[in-house]
Amino acid sequence: MIKRTIEISQRPAHVGVRLDQLRLERAEDGEPNADTPSIPCEDIGVLLVDHPSTTYTHAALTRLLEHGAAVVLCGRNHLPAGLLLPVGEHTEIVWRVNDQLALTKPRRKQLWQQIVVAKITAQATALGGDHPDAARRLRSLARRVRSGDPDNVEATAARAYWAVWRREMPAFRRDPDACDANALLNYGYAVMRAAVARALVAAGLLPVLGLKHTNRSNAFCLADDLVEPLRPLVDTRARILWRQGATELDQPTKAALLELLTATVNVGDQTGPLMVGLHRTVGSLIRCYQGKGKRLLLPVAVEAES
Repeated sequence: MIKRTIEISQRPAHVGVRLDQLRLERAEDGEPNADTPSIPCEDIGVLLVDHPSTTYTHAALTRLLEHGAAVVLCGRNHLPAGLLLPVGEHTEIVWRVNDQLALTKPRRKQLWQQIVVAKITAQATALGGDHPDAARRLRSLARRVRSGDPDNVEATAARAYWAVWRREMPAFRRDPDACDANALLNYGYAVMRAAVARALVAAGLLPVLGLKHTNRSNAFCLADDLVEPLRPLVDTRARILWRQGATELDQPTKAALLELLTATVNVGDQTGPLMVGLHRTVGSLIRCYQGKGKRLLLPVAVEAES
């Protein structure tokens, strides 16, 4: 079943729960009434809150987590500032964490190679027919990636990729901390990160144990690894929004970026919504940890947007 993404941003709300139904009461209403929106907790995959006056009951948050939902809280800049994830009770969690810890360095480097190749290939697809020469160069770079990417082809590809963006939008400069048009990218990346982290926890894995990302203050290193091939999906949607005149994170822009969680992707030989496909991706990662497989099944957009 496709899990729903709920966003609270247009008006303040009080988030409560009754009979396992999440209830979104207007903060100014006082007593709840029959018109109060309610959604089954089991249907929710992500609750994203971007209104500073939102309030919660403890029961609402715990019921969401018990049903496997991720709760994303945004800060003053409207970008995700925190993430609540369920503490998984997976029946094989101890074995799976042991498999993560036992992963050999050569296997870790091979998996990172696959991620980098997938990311660069996705970047080439994102440029699509608009920039065929740049897309061909990126695909050529993807073929040069070796185990562990010791030549840092990823960075070379990134320079070529963002150079094309600057030709299209001369005023644009990629800056993860900027509050200008970069905010669309930052918001989309953070939403993808939350969805990946949710899939990892649901499978009994620890997001902190990364393949390439190893920052000691980062609790989501593995999620940051797996989100890399998904970044061009966000880039493409942001590019379309910019062409339509969107330059800030208003409600329609955020809604358009959140829709990416249900975008149609191919994962191996199966096609379906991204949030469903992520579980298949994580399953392939587990098989690699266990030595039962060598190939990561990473999401690929069915077709580039234009």
